[in-house]
Amino acid sequence: MSILRLSTRGLTAVLLVGGLVAAPTGPAGAKPADAGRVRHLPNRIHLPDGFQPEGIATNKLGTAYLGSLADGDIYAANLRTGGGHRISQGNGTPAVGMKLAGRGLWVAGGPDGDAKVVNVRTGKVTAHYDFTDSTSFVNDVVLYRGSAWFTDSQRPVLYRVTPRRGQGLSSARVRTLRLRGAWRQVPMQFNANGISTTPDGRALLVVQSVTGKLFRVSPGTGRAARVRLGYQLTNGDGLLREGRTLFVVQNQDNKVAVLRLRKSGRSGHFVRALRRPSFDVPTTIARYRSSLYLPNARFTTPTATKYWVTRVRP
Repeated sequence: MSILRLSTRGLTAVLLVGGLVAAPTGPAGAKPADAGRVRHLPNRIHLPDGFQPEGIATNKLGTAYLGSLADGDIYAANLRTGGGHRISQGNGTPAVGMKLAGRGLWVAGGPDGDAKVVNVRTGKVTAHYDFTDSTSFVNDVVLYRGSAWFTDSQRPVLYRVTPRRGQGLSSARVRTLRLRGAWRQVPMQFNANGISTTPDGRALLVVQSVTGKLFRVSPGTGRAARVRLGYQLTNGDGLLREGRTLFVVQNQDNKVAVLRLRKSGRSGHFVRALRRPSFDVPTTIARYRSSLYLPNARFTTPTATKYWVTRVRP
């Protein structure tokens, strides 16, 4: 049974009007009015030595929030200048995938089997959720239909956190949804990883890192069906969907697969791959203006101390 620990101070700050939703993004390839100025944005955002980034979330003001695998710190980077600072001190446990809703940053907790919400203005943890005491790795999160949905790379489940309307997070419900249908868990491997939604908004998309398969998952039953792509998403990690375009980070392959999906998300096809010399095991992806940003976890360089975020023009 999941245990919920909450602080009531400032909880309403993590909710947007009408429910828990992520900031909307435009269609892939869209050119905002200020697109001509993106050439002045730095192509590399340097992070503190030893930071070990994994997740990233951006806002419209040009701030990227990054979590540390080393100790759970949250760092705010200015994408216009390249500067930044720590806004939240971690408790020594990892911060993995994340999504931003208003001032609330939803953060997956990796091997601790938990998640938290951090107020990005104050840096304080305003909510904490323990999902399981079993071996787990809570990896990524998507905000969907008023709930936060988390993947677990070690267990064939999704975790759902649903604030009650008008009551904030103090009465949030925590539920576990078992993956079934075509889903096959591979023991002792990383399974469910990045998570997003289908273009029609009726289901979830989950990539399985070890098999390279993408699944369409019913949020009501947990039934998973393989998305027909004709392409293998080996080492699939973070997902970013914009309209019918899905970006899938393939971390140790040092590339991003660009896919075009059917509206239902039941099938799609490979369009192209994005590669950059500065990729060093990118893990996930977020947009600001007409650029994409990817933190480099450098998993294959165990002695690494230097870390950075790579900017890509798709």
